[in-house]
Amino acid sequence: MTSAQTVVVAVAVLVAAVNWSSRLVDSDRVEAWSKPLTTVLVIAVAALADAPAGQRVVAVVALVLCLGGDIALMPAVDRFVVGLASFLLGHVVFVVLFVQQGLDRPGMAITAVALAVLLVATIGRRIVAGAASSDPALRIPVTAYLVVISAMTVVGWSTGRPWVVVGSTAFVVSDSVLGWRQFVGEKRWMGVTVMVTYHLAIAGLALGV
Repeated sequence: MTSAQTVVVAVAVLVAAVNWSSRLVDSDRVEAWSKPLTTVLVIAVAALADAPAGQRVVAVVALVLCLGGDIALMPAVDRFVVGLASFLLGHVVFVVLFVQQGLDRPGMAITAVALAVLLVATIGRRIVAGAASSDPALRIPVTAYLVVISAMTVVGWSTGRPWVVVGSTAFVVSDSVLGWRQFVGEKRWMGVTVMVTYHLAIAGLALGV
């Protein structure tokens, strides 16, 4: 991590903590600025990475798409399908980044495939069923998102990069909790859990550049 990254990461952690507290007290006003600002700071972390320019550009594009998803999913905007599409495209771009970084850990990829199949067959199946029950039109986009994020994680694991493995895995955890809360059943702890794991996800992927 470069010295500039260290400073930005420290600020990002502080802003992220404010965002987590907003989920504990259900303050949409605080979330409205702290959520996108945290992602903007993570984008800066990726841009400041000591990596080839091409990889930094691709990482920034992927994280900007995540920022678009952040904004679309905020209560004040509430555009679920738009947010889903933005994150889906972001995952596709992350796959491009991972290919640039090199896929030289096939053993880890096989492990990730096994875990992804287990996830899809259990939690994923319940989320898709819940989404279809809520609105039949959501079955295809939610299923597509589940497939794409699973593929992103498998490819991420195949790089063997610790931060990428952490980040891609945390993304699956975050979105699994989000999907369960949205379409199966909500618990009070889920809001802050979604954000903590999401911030770990994007920070891990930025630091993995």
